[in-house]
Formats: sequence, C-alpha cells, structure tokens
Amino acid sequence: METHRQLVHIGVGALALLLRWLTWPQAALLAVLAIAFNVLVLPRLAPGVLRAADRGRTWTSGTVLYPMAVLALVLVFRHRLDLAATAWAILAAGDGMATLIGAHLRTAPLPWNREKSVGGLLAFLIAGSAAAAAMQWWCGPTPADQWMLTAAVCAAVAAGFAETTPITVDDNVTVPVIAAAVLWGTSVMSPTVVLDTFAAATWWMVALNVGVAIAGWAVRTVTPAGAVTGAIIGTVILIGAGLGGWLVLMATFLFAAGTTRLGHARKAAAGIAEDRGGRRGPGNAIANTGVAAFVACVAAGMTDPALPLLALVAALATSGSDTVASEVGKAWGRTTVLVTSLRRVPPGTSGAVSLQGTAAGVMSAAALAATAASLGLIPTTAVVVVTGAATVASLLEGVLGATLEARGMLTNDAVNFVNSAMGAALTIWLWVIV
Repeated sequence: METHRQLVHIGVGALALLLRWLTWPQAALLAVLAIAFNVLVLPRLAPGVLRAADRGRTWTSGTVLYPMAVLALVLVFRHRLDLAATAWAILAAGDGMATLIGAHLRTAPLPWNREKSVGGLLAFLIAGSAAAAAMQWWCGPTPADQWMLTAAVCAAVAAGFAETTPITVDDNVTVPVIAAAVLWGTSVMSPTVVLDTFAAATWWMVALNVGVAIAGWAVRTVTPAGAVTGAIIGTVILIGAGLGGWLVLMATFLFAAGTTRLGHARKAAAGIAEDRGGRRGPGNAIANTGVAAFVACVAAGMTDPALPLLALVAALATSGSDTVASEVGKAWGRTTVLVTSLRRVPPGTSGAVSLQGTAAGVMSAAALAATAASLGLIPTTAVVVVTGAATVASLLEGVLGATLEARGMLTNDAVNFVNSAMGAALTIWLWVIV
C-alpha cells in the first residue's frame, strides 16, 4: 500500500504541467477542490489510502497537506507559476522517490539521521533535480533560462537535504518551503552580478575564515565539524555581505559563545548546560547562521542588496538575541515561565522565558543591530525595527519550543533555524510594508 501511495504522490505531480497554461486563480481553484476532495471524499472512497498514523488527523494528514502545499505555492508564486510548478515537481518526484528507494533498497543510514538512508537521499537528489529542471524548462520562459534551470537543481538539492533532517514535521511542508525559498532567492538574482561578485573574491577571504575556525576549535568553542561548517558559512557571508556582514557574524558568535560559558558550572549542575561543554557543532552553525548565509548569497546577486543585507542583520540579531536570552535565563533567571501559559517551569524548559533572559536578549539584538548600522549595512532608523522583530521572533520561537519541540516534532536546531527566518521575514515586512 505504501508503494501505491508513493506512486500516486509522484503521479499527481504530473498535473504541474498544466501550470504552463492555467492562470493562478484557475490553479488555486483546482488546489482548493483537491483539498475538499481529499477531506470529504477520499477517506470514504479509498480508506486504505490513509496511513494508520494519519487517521483522525484530517487537516494534518499527508493527503491534505500535499494539495495545501500546492495551493500555497500557487498563491506565493501567482506571478511566476513556473516556480510553483518547479517546487511542486520537487515535492512529487524527489520526496516520492526518496521514500520508495529508502523503503525498498537497503543502503547505509545517514550519519545525521539514522532513520534516513544514503539511497533515499540520492534518489531525492537525482529524481528531484531531473523533475525540477524538466518542469522549469516546460513552464518557464522560452527559450529556457539556463540560470533558472540551475536554480531548479539547487532547489532540489536544498530540499533533499532538508528532507533528511531529524524532525517529524511532514515532508509535504518542509520540502516545498525550502524549495520555494531557494527558487525565490535565485529568481531575484542576476547571474552576471553573481559571477562578478564571486570572481572578485580573493584567497584571503577563505584564509581569514579558516584561521578563525581553527582558533574557535583551539579554544573549544566549536567542534571540528562545527569549525569546518562555520568556515564555509563565514566565507559565504564575507563574499556576499562584505567585511561589515562578516563582522556582525563574528559579533553574533562571540555573544553566543560568551553567554554559553557564563554561569556554566551552575547550568551544568542543574543539567541544562549545552552539550559538548558548550562547543557548537555543524547543526548549531546552520541553525543560527544558515538563513544569514542564504540571504548573503542573494545579496551577492543583486545590484541593490539593501533588503537582503537588512534580512541578514535581522537573522543574525534574532539568533544572537535568542541564544543570549536562553543562556542568561538558564544561569540567572529568577522566575522562568512557559511562554504559552505563563506557568512557572524549571529553567531550561523548552519554550520557557524569564525577565532577565528577555532583557538580555533585547539588549543583545539592539547591540548587534547598532553594530550593523555603524558599519553601514543598514540605516540607523532600522535598528529599532530589527530589535523589535528579533524580540517578537524569539517569543514566537518560545511558542514553537513549548509546542512542536516539546512534542518531538522539531529539534532545537530546527526551532532556531525557523526563529532566525522569522526574524528576517518580520523585519522585511515591517520595513517594506508597514
């Protein structure tokens, strides 16, 4: 039955071919009809199509989340339905083939998630990339845009690795979100500007980040894998956002490392200290600075990178603020309450906040934003916006921690990644729309 289910999952993706001719209202209407059919008719017509775990979970079952994801893609990319079709193809072919191969071909498990296999990942990358490129060629501008064909493959690769993260959020959510983000980012970039920016990069940019990574490993603030990951992210940010963006990244890291070590003995005695003696691994690096690295790449491809630089600063300020708030709260928070209920809980509880930690978080966000303004990355008037957005995002992150993380649906790294993304998105929304 699971094989049949995945074949349907893949086959339905062929409907994305229609987006070459449909208008976005027509496509949205078809997605709404598909949702209604899967909610009202499908369980009665073919009850076996639902997994045992999905029975009784109408709106969170895969059969409903799939068309809901398609609807979201159509609405987000209503003026670029070729991007909606490409992300849909990645969801259908990539995710479907990963499940089929992972279930029927025995290969080695992935080191970062033993529940996923090397074969499943390779199947996603191959099938997802091929389907994405084909769909972009079919639905995209004519003649085919080589840049967007490459972007389609990059989106499939990013979504493929996102699908292997050790979280229990449905793939019908994570895969299209990551694919859509990459497709949007590349769609606003100029390939000429990208090539010029990276062509101007010099060896000292790599050497500087390698040196900082080695120093971080030597003083035991990062693991070896964390040092390598940090060096890559640091190089990307230095190239895309310049020395100013890199300095804000370093300030964020110093804030996080410093507050992690403050009161470490007290936190260790309470059993709430960071693992590995506070040393940050690759997951920590990606969770806290991955969004910043992504928008740095976007900035590298734009003639006017003001908005992606603002998003970069917001992402770093949000992650830095959250880490400082958490570490100060665990060390010196007098009264720690759950953000969703204001019920008093022990320090270190997922979703817990304290007055002392929150105050420290606000001050760190303001300090990082002010540093960015002094370096010319953002206007001075944006400091308040970044600080406010970072604070709100961190409080929302507390809600995620108290709900999805507490239930095991998201890891702490996943929550932190979403937190920095929310801070960046909220900042842009406040700056541009409000």
